Amino acid sequence: IMGGYEATRAIRAFEADRSGSSRIPILALSANAFAEDKAASIAAGMDDHVSKPINIKELMSALAKF
Repeated sequence: IMGGYEATRAIRAFEADRSGSSRIPILALSANAFAEDKAASIAAGMDDHVSKPINIKELMSALAKF
């Protein structure tokens, strides 16, 4: 069983092993809303971090990037 950070690192490692493969977009969806939480998501390899409670406009904007 993996948490989000561990799963993200595993996906990024898998991508690195497969040269030429496309990068899978990964967005954190978390109740942790502090700046350091977002930084931890990005450091783990996630592409963006959206905090709960979900703001639909913010979520759609984050998804539209990818």
